[in-house]
Amino acid sequence: MEAIKQLRPRLILAQVLNFALVVSSALALWRGMCVYTNSESPIVVVLSGSMEPAFYRGDLLFLSLPDEPIAVNDICVFKIKGRDIPIVHRALRVHNHTTAGQLILTKGDNNHVDDRGLYNPGQDWIKREDVVGKVKGWLPYVGMVTIIMNDRPELKFVLLGALALMVLMTRE
Repeated sequence: MEAIKQLRPRLILAQVLNFALVVSSALALWRGMCVYTNSESPIVVVLSGSMEPAFYRGDLLFLSLPDEPIAVNDICVFKIKGRDIPIVHRALRVHNHTTAGQLILTKGDNNHVDDRGLYNPGQDWIKREDVVGKVKGWLPYVGMVTIIMNDRPELKFVLLGALALMVLMTRE
């Protein structure tokens, strides 16, 4: 507590500005990755074991959304309308219609049936515009930090508090 009292207002302002610079740099990097990969979410974390053994829970996936259509066996990440959490599954069947566009049926490698049970009622296929990206690479288990923080929200506050104290206490 004494260290905080000894800080001058100008030094505190410099630390706050440094922190804001780090946060804005991270956001700019994220937006740059979105533009480069043509994907609204260039990085996702695998949240379930439905794609084992290809990907395990906690793997960090790198995505891109090329202009070419989705092909059978492509591993893609898609969102179902009305739900926030994206799903990582393999394209099982693909139909190209002149009016409806590309229709895709997906399935998790570790699942016994296709994903029709996951889609919205009455929906038998996902559309190309539902696809967030195709998997281009991954880092195993790096995303476990995200999963742990989502499972234990109090850890987020502890981490943020520790970071805030560190920013205020250090002079670099």
